[in-house]
Amino acid sequence: MVESPTNKLIIEQRGHTLVITINAPPANTWDSENLSGLVDVIEQCNVDASVYAVVITGKGEKFFSAGADLKLFADGDKKVATGMADNFGAAFETLSRFRGVTVAAINGFAMGGGLECALACDIRICETQAKLALPEATVGLLPCGGGTQNLAWLVGEGWAKRMILCGERVGSETALKIGLVEEVVESGKSLNRAMELAEMVGKQSPPAVSASKELIQKARSGNINDSYDVERGAFVSLFDTLDQKEGVQAFLEKRSPEWVNG
Repeated sequence: MVESPTNKLIIEQRGHTLVITINAPPANTWDSENLSGLVDVIEQCNVDASVYAVVITGKGEKFFSAGADLKLFADGDKKVATGMADNFGAAFETLSRFRGVTVAAINGFAMGGGLECALACDIRICETQAKLALPEATVGLLPCGGGTQNLAWLVGEGWAKRMILCGERVGSETALKIGLVEEVVESGKSLNRAMELAEMVGKQSPPAVSASKELIQKARSGNINDSYDVERGAFVSLFDTLDQKEGVQAFLEKRSPEWVNG
């Protein structure tokens, strides 16, 4: 059973989905405690075969997450900055590498490290009132939790530069248009929609999902021609799993498969 090491992250397992709620009022900011806590929770999920998907959202109605607590950087201490940069990197890279599917239910402002958290997820569901931005340069900083890389990958160089270099804040409809989020829903509906998608994940073979996700993310680097052999090898490797046999037999027997994540 997955447990949270901090009350700043509330977790609840619903079937095969683990819901993580950022609980750091008033703006659900990130600090060393909940960043390291996120690493701990995701690492537990990676070894808990009952968890197929993770949904992450913010506590309350206004904020998904406003990012880092800027009070941490008020004295200009480089050691503090180094530690926090390492914490952000470890947390969101661990989230990105989760073997299953991650869905961000963006229920309000997603700013700075808050948006970087959503960018580290596989799918983003955004409520109509939400605002998204990477405004670090307005306070003399820059995104250090993968934001410069993940944003450019999702929306292209032009919009990444508008949001990071010009500090442009985008609303939900613009976010949908530029590919920053996959879907916009009414206020208060993002968690329900994220859960629906997570339940869809639960109908897939977990080993197949994990292998497919790794291949999709591999496309971000390297030569696409080099990935074809890897893709075929991953396909064949699935024949070592119980779920491959179960999936094919269930189809042939016209029944729903019973996955064991192995």
